[in-house]
Amino acid sequence: MAGQTVVIDGTRRPPAFKIEPGEPSTLVFDNLPAGPKALEIWLPQSATVELRALRVDGDLLPPAPLSPGRRWAHYGSSISHGMEADGPSETWPAVAARAAGVELTSLGLGGQCHLDGMVARTLRDADVDLISLKLGINVLNGDSMRERVFIAAVHSFLDTIRDTKPKTPILVVSPILCPAAEDRPGPTLNDGQKIYTPDRAETLALGALTARRIRQLLASIVERRREGGDVHLHYLDGLALFSEPDLADLPDGLHPNAAGLRRMGERFADLAFGAAGPFAAPRMTE
Repeated sequence: MAGQTVVIDGTRRPPAFKIEPGEPSTLVFDNLPAGPKALEIWLPQSATVELRALRVDGDLLPPAPLSPGRRWAHYGSSISHGMEADGPSETWPAVAARAAGVELTSLGLGGQCHLDGMVARTLRDADVDLISLKLGINVLNGDSMRERVFIAAVHSFLDTIRDTKPKTPILVVSPILCPAAEDRPGPTLNDGQKIYTPDRAETLALGALTARRIRQLLASIVERRREGGDVHLHYLDGLALFSEPDLADLPDGLHPNAAGLRRMGERFADLAFGAAGPFAAPRMTE
């Protein structure tokens, strides 16, 4: 397929990006059954797409009404973005949403899950019933916050969402296994095959975050806020989604492969949307 190509040099910190120009492509969806139909197009999760034009042979009817089901918004890093998945419908949030029968809005932002205020405001204003926040790994990767700032940033992010959604279930999810950074602080670098954490003086690592410490901090933040009355806030340890027994599906030490992402989605569906989960469907009462 033609089109522009984004070349990423992950061995640099921050990663370097270069765009190689290309010609546009035309995709045709033909041999569709006759009669009115609702069409849903999934754009590739492993590419940047610029839509030049959309043409339809026949009459274009008004958009189909939104599904009456529950709507779920998820915010996370490249692991939620899912470039390693077999396709856009195979990222782990998409797998979980399909299993749970909910409508997904995925804010999986590769490398950019840093508790930005604009994302908190987007979630605050979104028409959704459920929110999950998979936090920490990009902060560690980029060494963008130390412990002091991270704690305050998480509280501020949650406060912003709660401005308009005081009772919306929110599930905070901590990082999955990251062997190179479990007990060594970021930043993480990539040698072309696996990520690693560089050596640095202990004085420069003071307050820097490790994956293990982030899990402790997030669990503590959720616990304290629940004690303060936010009973609709919940915590999920990321190791419940992907841990040591899954290492064979973590080829670069950070991003699960397609099989690992699919398994994460299945586990999240059980843990979050299952009968005992914080996103369990409300029981119908007579």
